[in-house]
Amino acid sequence: MLRREGESPRGPERCTAALFLHLPGAPMSETLYLIDGHAQIFRAYYAIRGGLTSPTTGEPTHATFGFTAMLLKLMREFRPHYAAVAIDLPGKTFRDELYADYKANREKMPEDLSAQIPRILEVTKLFGLPVIGEKGLEADDVIATIVQRVLTDPALADVEIRIVSRDKDLEQLLGDRVKMIDIHKDDEFGVAALREKRGIRPDQVIDLLALTGDTSDNVPGVPGIGPKGAATLLQDYEDIEGIYEHIEEIKGKRRENLEASRELVALSRELVTLKADAEFPFTMEDARSAPPEVGALQQLFQELGFNRFQTEISHLADSMHATLPLGSEEPEPPPPAPATEVERGEYEAVTTPEALEGLAATLSGQEIISFDTETTGLGWEAKLVGLCFAWKPNHGVYVPMRSPTPEAHLSPETVLEALRPVLENPAIAKCGHNLKFDAKALLRAGLRLRGVRFDTMLASTLLDPGQPSQKLDHLAETRLGYRMVPISDLIGERGEEEQLSMAEVPLEQIAPYAAEDADIVLRLHAAMALELQAKGMDALLHDVEAPLGTVLAEMEHCGILCDPGVLQAQGRELEARVIELRQQIFAIAGEEFHLDSTQQLATMLFDQLGFTPVKRTRTGNRSTDNEVLTRLSQREDVNDPRTRLPGLIIEYRQFTKLISTYLGNLRDSINSETGRIHTTFHQLVTATGRLASNAPNLQNIPVRTDVGRRIRRAFIAPPGHSLICADYSQIELRLLAHLSGDEHLREAFLNEQDIHSTVAAEVFGVPLESVTREQRDQAKTINFGIIYGVTPHGLARRIEGLDFHSARRLIEDYKLRFPGISAFLEECVKHALEYGYVTTIMGRRRAIPEIQSPNRSRQSLGERLAINTVVQGSAADLIKTAMVNLQARIDREELPLKLLLQIHDELVLETPEDLAERHADIVREEMEQAMELAVPLRAEAGIGPDWMTAK
Repeated sequence: MLRREGESPRGPERCTAALFLHLPGAPMSETLYLIDGHAQIFRAYYAIRGGLTSPTTGEPTHATFGFTAMLLKLMREFRPHYAAVAIDLPGKTFRDELYADYKANREKMPEDLSAQIPRILEVTKLFGLPVIGEKGLEADDVIATIVQRVLTDPALADVEIRIVSRDKDLEQLLGDRVKMIDIHKDDEFGVAALREKRGIRPDQVIDLLALTGDTSDNVPGVPGIGPKGAATLLQDYEDIEGIYEHIEEIKGKRRENLEASRELVALSRELVTLKADAEFPFTMEDARSAPPEVGALQQLFQELGFNRFQTEISHLADSMHATLPLGSEEPEPPPPAPATEVERGEYEAVTTPEALEGLAATLSGQEIISFDTETTGLGWEAKLVGLCFAWKPNHGVYVPMRSPTPEAHLSPETVLEALRPVLENPAIAKCGHNLKFDAKALLRAGLRLRGVRFDTMLASTLLDPGQPSQKLDHLAETRLGYRMVPISDLIGERGEEEQLSMAEVPLEQIAPYAAEDADIVLRLHAAMALELQAKGMDALLHDVEAPLGTVLAEMEHCGILCDPGVLQAQGRELEARVIELRQQIFAIAGEEFHLDSTQQLATMLFDQLGFTPVKRTRTGNRSTDNEVLTRLSQREDVNDPRTRLPGLIIEYRQFTKLISTYLGNLRDSINSETGRIHTTFHQLVTATGRLASNAPNLQNIPVRTDVGRRIRRAFIAPPGHSLICADYSQIELRLLAHLSGDEHLREAFLNEQDIHSTVAAEVFGVPLESVTREQRDQAKTINFGIIYGVTPHGLARRIEGLDFHSARRLIEDYKLRFPGISAFLEECVKHALEYGYVTTIMGRRRAIPEIQSPNRSRQSLGERLAINTVVQGSAADLIKTAMVNLQARIDREELPLKLLLQIHDELVLETPEDLAERHADIVREEMEQAMELAVPLRAEAGIGPDWMTAK
C-alpha cells in the first residue's frame, strides 16, 4: 500500500502485464527507483534487532532478512521499471577534506552488521539490481548525480524517480518528477508534503540543514536554531543570504548566535549540499528490471534459513517473466496465476434451514473447528454479514446472514440461534485468526464465543514477533505458499467512493472468499501447532493467550462508565493551577519564554540562570527531561528563589500533560450511546507480554501523584453497583523468590514477613526490629531495582544522597546476602548469551540481540533486558492466567460479575452492590490460585463506587 500526496490510503496494486506497457492512446511514464542502500540496511538492522542466525553457518542474518523483505516488497508491490541501489564505499569523502571533524561522532558500524553487508550485496545482485558506489562520494551524492542525469536528459523526459529513503538530506532533490517513499510505512513524500511538514521548498532544504546542523554527522549549525526556527527564518528571508542581509531585524540571542556562526554556516552549507555532477558509469539499461535469479536465491535463502521467502521469490519471478517488454504493440492475455503449493479448496454456502441444521450437527462432533466472521466494517457499528467454518483441510462453509438478494441468505436470528450451541460451548475447540475481533462482533449480536484454543495471529506473533506482518494473507503466502483472494477483488480498494460493503457482495463471490479464510486458518493451525510445541509455547497459547482474546473482547465490549462532569471539574482546577505556575515561573525567570520548547528552556536554565547541564540528548543538545529537572530540583536553596524553577517546571509539565493527554482525551473517548469508555487491549505488542491499551491508553493514567490518582474518581460504577479493584502484592518479588530459589527470600514470604524490612535487616546487618524507615526505603528501592537489572549509577540516582560507591556496595551486599538471586541473575544473562533469547515461567520467548553487541553499553542493556524480561514476563503470564481462570469461573457459576480493566498487576471489575464482598473474595481466590509457586501469592481487593475509592 502506498499513501500518495492528496490521496486516501490504497491497497497494494495487483497489476497485470498490460499495466506496464506503452499502449496506443494510453501513454505511461516509467519509474526509476533509487534505493539508499546503507540507510535501508541500518533500518533493517535496528528494526529486527537481532535474534536471527543462519541454521547452517551460524552467521547473523537479521539485517539481511529485513533488507531482503524490503526488496521483495518493492518488486512485488511497486513493479519498478528500473531500480538501483546506491551505497557508501569505505574511505574518506570530499567532505572530510572540507571539514576534518565531519562524522567524527559516528560510532563504528556494529560487527554483527558489517558481517552481513557482503550477504546483503549478494542478495541485491541476485535480484538483478546494480549496486553503485563511488570512491570519495556518499550514497546520497550517487543518488543526486543519477537524478540530475535523468532530469536533464531529453530522452528520459517521461521517467519518474522515486528515492527509497527518508533521509532529510535527500529532500533537496524533490521536484515534479522526484519523490521519496518510505516503503515500510507506504508513505510518499513530495514537494507538497515538504511544504506542509517543514514549511519550506526543496530549494530551501540546503539552507535549513545548514542552519540546524546535524549532530549525527557532526555538521555545525547555529546554536539555538532548530528546524521550526530555521523554517521561519527562511519563510521570512528566503535564504541564508537574505537572513544575513536583514540581520538587524532579528533580535536577541538568535541574532547573536547567527552572527557568531556566520563562517560555520557557510561551511555547513557546503557539507550538506549533495554533489550532483559526479563522474561514474551508469546507464538506465543497467537498472532495467529483470527477473531475479530464482535458483541461486532459493539456495541462498535455504542456507540463511529464510524459508518463507522461497515461494515468494518464485511467484515474483513468474510474474516478472509474464510481464511483456515495454513498447510491445499487441499485448498477450495475462498468463494464468502461478501454481500454489496448496490446492484451493472446495467451498460451499449454507442457505437453507435444513442445511443449517446439518451444519450445526456436524460442527458439534468435531475435535476442532475453524471460525471466522464477515462484517459490514471494522468499527463499533459493524454488523455480522456471515459466519465461516472449516473442520477438514481444503474445505470450508459460509453461512450468509446479509446479502444483496434476500433469497440468498437466512435471517441473522435463524443463523445465530441454530449455531449458538456450537459457538457458546466451551467444550468445542475453536481456532481462528484475530478471534478477539470475531468475538466482539458476536457480542454485538448477543452471542458469547467460548472454547477458543488457537489463534493463528497470536501464534505467529509468539513464534516470530519481528516479522513485518501477521495478516492472514501474509501467513498463508509465507507459510503455506498460498495466495488468498484479496478483499479488494470483492469490494474495491479502500478509500474509493464506490467501495462496497461486504453485505453488498453477491453470494457467488463472497462465499468462496469467506470460506477460504476458515480453511486457511485450519491449515495454518496444523502447521503452526507443531512449531509451538517444539518451542515450548503450546500451553501458553492454548491455555492463556488464545482464550484471553475472548476475555478481552468482553472487556472492550462492556467498557467502564465514566463521568464527564468529574473530568471537567478536574480540568478547570488544573488549568487554574497551570496559569498560576506559569506566572511563578516567568516571575523567577525574569521574562516570558516558550515553556514547552526544550531549546528555550535549556537556554533559560543553563545560559541565563547558570544551572549546570546534567546530560545531553542523543542529538547532542543539553537535556531538560524530567530526570534532569529532578536532579536540579534537589539543589533547591531557600535563599535563592531561582533554584525553585526546576521543581515548578516539573509540576507544570505534570499538570499540562494531565489536561491534554488524559482529561481531554478521556472526555472525547466516552461513547455517546453507552456513557462508557471502551479501550482496546493488545495482547502481544509489548516485549514482555504485558497487555497494552489504546484509544484511549488507560495503562498510563498516573498513580504516583495525588492529582493523577484523582482522575480515577471519574471512573464509576452504575447505580446499584460497585467497582472491585484487586491487585497482586509484590508479585515480581514473589516471582523472583520462586524463580531464583533463594532460601532467605522464600523464607521471608513463607513467614509472611515485611519483605523490604527483611531485606534491609539482611543487607544492613541489623535485627529486624531495628530496621529504620530509611533502611527499609533503600531496601525497597534495591528490591525492585534488582528486577530491572539496576546498576550502581542507576541506584545512586534513585536514592537521594547515595553516591556511586555506596550504591555499588549496597548491591554487592544484597547479592552476598541473597546468593540465590545473584545466581539467578547470572543464569538469565548466560542463557541469553548462549541461546540469544530468554523465556518466562510459561515459556514465552524474547530475543535479546543487544547482549551480543561489541558495544559495552548495549551489552549492559541486553543483560538488564534478560533479567527484566524473565521476571516481568512471568508476571504477565500470571495476570493473564488469572484473568482467563476468573472469566471461566464467572461463566461456570453464571456470576453477575464483569471484568472491565486490566492495568499492570491490577484488575477492575463491576458487580452488584449487594454481592460485592462475596465477589471480591472470589476475585482474590482466583488470583491467588492462578499459579502454584514456591511462595504464596497474595492479592488485595478494595470495593467502592469509583476506581479511586475502590483502590
